[in-house]
Amino acid sequence: MTTPRPFGRALCAMITPFTASGGLDLPAAQQLAARLVAEGCDGLVLSGTTGESPTTSDAEKTALVRAVREAVGAAAHVVAGVGSADTRHTVELAGAAEEAGADGLLVVSPYYSRPPQPALEAHFRRVADAAGVPVMLYDIPGRTGTRIEPETMLRLAEHPRITAVKDCAYDFLGSTKVISRTGLAYYSGCEELNLPLYAVGGAGYVSTVANVAPRQLRAVLDAYDAGDTTEAARLNQLLLPLTELMMASGLPGTVTAKALVEAGPVREPLQPAGREATDGLRAAYEELLRA
Repeated sequence: MTTPRPFGRALCAMITPFTASGGLDLPAAQQLAARLVAEGCDGLVLSGTTGESPTTSDAEKTALVRAVREAVGAAAHVVAGVGSADTRHTVELAGAAEEAGADGLLVVSPYYSRPPQPALEAHFRRVADAAGVPVMLYDIPGRTGTRIEPETMLRLAEHPRITAVKDCAYDFLGSTKVISRTGLAYYSGCEELNLPLYAVGGAGYVSTVANVAPRQLRAVLDAYDAGDTTEAARLNQLLLPLTELMMASGLPGTVTAKALVEAGPVREPLQPAGREATDGLRAAYEELLRA
């Protein structure tokens, strides 16, 4: 069975550049987007967790989509994060993103209110019904408090515009079950599971580390697709020190990515990485470049 890949294989959960004074920096966003695509990203996911969506306004989210679309043209898929805790607001954000040029929508489970599964399913169906572009569900219960259960996922897969999942549920068995029984494209949202999920039929990844090492991440998938699983494993292992520091050091991925990429400050309540953390990140990145 051919694995569906509606947005390609290698997607970056792009950071959102800000000016020194904290405003949205659209020229920097365009430069970053163009570089990421030139270095191997098939798609860019905007205004996700890594893109600091909780602290950007609706107008900023829409302007970001429009600017990145202009920068990359048809060279990459642009997926806009439009999730919120309010179904009506999510539908409004989805319409604005689509009008601004998004190819797809990333829709996270409503957070804090913790809706039961029937309400959760109704939320996603409401957004997908209103959309004119494909929808990627974002399953990240560690942040939202609510899992999209596999049985709910199976039902949502029947919707013609729900085509993909960003999988941060840490339930490999459940994910494999849904992959085997639906046409949903499963993108790993957990860096350490990029290769394992790909090996069992996943579509690829939506990666924060790709802001820093897009070529190296893509090389893992390229080696696997070429049939060289030993090389894919070796390349994946080379990425582990940087991945661990960026994603498992206690700092949010947004903070660690911005410590390595010139994209301005983070917005409060986040705080920038300290000198010691930044030095460690740079050392790991430089070691990866020498490998």
